Amino acid sequence: MLQCGMSERDKRTLRKLSAVLCKQMVVDAQLVQSLQADEILNDEMAESILNEKTSGKQNWRLLFLLPKRGPSAFSSFCSALRDTEQHHLCDLIEKHSTSNSKLQPERDTQVLKTYPEEISELQRFVEAPLAHPTQEAIAAKRQRTHDSMETSLDTDCPITTPVLPCTQDFYLTRCKQSYRMCSSPRGCALVISNVTFDPSTAPDLDHRKGGEVDEEVLRKVFTELDFVVSVHRNLTAQAMRECIEQFCQLPEHRTADGSVVCLLSHGVDGAVYSTDGELLQLDWVFEAFDNSHCPLLQNKPKMFFVQACRGEEMDCGVVQTDGPERTGSPSCEQRDAGREGEGDPGSRRPVSLGRPRIKLPQRSDMICGFASLKGTAAMRNTKRGSWFVQELNEALRLRSRDTHLADILVQVNARIKEREGFAPGTPHHRCKEMSEFTSSLCNDLFLFPKYQHRF
Repeated sequence: MLQCGMSERDKRTLRKLSAVLCKQMVVDAQLVQSLQADEILNDEMAESILNEKTSGKQNWRLLFLLPKRGPSAFSSFCSALRDTEQHHLCDLIEKHSTSNSKLQPERDTQVLKTYPEEISELQRFVEAPLAHPTQEAIAAKRQRTHDSMETSLDTDCPITTPVLPCTQDFYLTRCKQSYRMCSSPRGCALVISNVTFDPSTAPDLDHRKGGEVDEEVLRKVFTELDFVVSVHRNLTAQAMRECIEQFCQLPEHRTADGSVVCLLSHGVDGAVYSTDGELLQLDWVFEAFDNSHCPLLQNKPKMFFVQACRGEEMDCGVVQTDGPERTGSPSCEQRDAGREGEGDPGSRRPVSLGRPRIKLPQRSDMICGFASLKGTAAMRNTKRGSWFVQELNEALRLRSRDTHLADILVQVNARIKEREGFAPGTPHHRCKEMSEFTSSLCNDLFLFPKYQHRF
């Protein structure tokens, strides 16, 4: 237990720089995890920060908590800033912590208008009025360029807190009303990620910068959820079809309780692109897992996640007459749209099942999350990966312990609704995105993470 609070000198430093930190600091899962590792934040505090709907509110929540967290909180906070490549803020904090000079107050009316409750809360805790940033602090803001985004993938890829475990009491109260999900492993997961496209056969399809981040994020989170994950990158249309068909025929499905398929590529409505520029129809993919063609997964939940555009229309949003501020996003966004083309020519013969005693619908027990709405583009950050995969990853880690998958995807929708950014070629227009999902699930689908049922 922390025995005393932060020193008065360190409190004053945070107080003087609070407006600068609110505007410039990036509070992501990696920074929060660093503070958790130093036992500055507990799980409840970390969750309260990450659940704030805007980046500004996340920053204020952290600044409110830090002064309470003991004498080592200040140094741990500086270390966390350095770990997340926010050196300019760390240098600024350390400079004002050791200097006897005082900041000249410069009133930041925009911050006061945007976060009045948070500032008031912080003021009450530190028992002194807020100071405001100087021009030198604002000028030190970290630059975000396409070059720096690509060279810093290793140091700034999403590193998140472990998947929160399900409790035995929760499992026992929900297991009878939901899909069975207690096998170990839970099932098999397939990730197909097309990042680089053949310039001779697909000249209109750009390299998907940031796609590598998405595939690693999905591999990690589903591995932690006890799925056996296989990742396949840069597949032609024929290779994609063969990969999916082989996955459907895995004998491991017989003893598994579910399956996961993630498709990451450029796309159009109803299809995703292969690296040779052909379209793989999503309806063909779903057919591969239906009750006729994949009998080993009958009555078991089949989860699909598609990170691809479903059109080329950019969602520029509409003006909201009243409501909260929207979350900003670094200006390195791309879209996963491709060019329109012909459908996939592949076909498949149904698996002969004889005469089943119980009739099943041709297709059931599926849920599919889409990164964007029909006809619109999906946004992808070249440094942190796609918006959809970012939010899905965080929601699965924090919520799957007590929330069924359909509700998790509703929460993903809500988080993406709050986001906005600038896409290349539209430097003066903000872009938006809206995800959605479809479902033919017949029960609640809880993943019951890290719970091992004893028969």
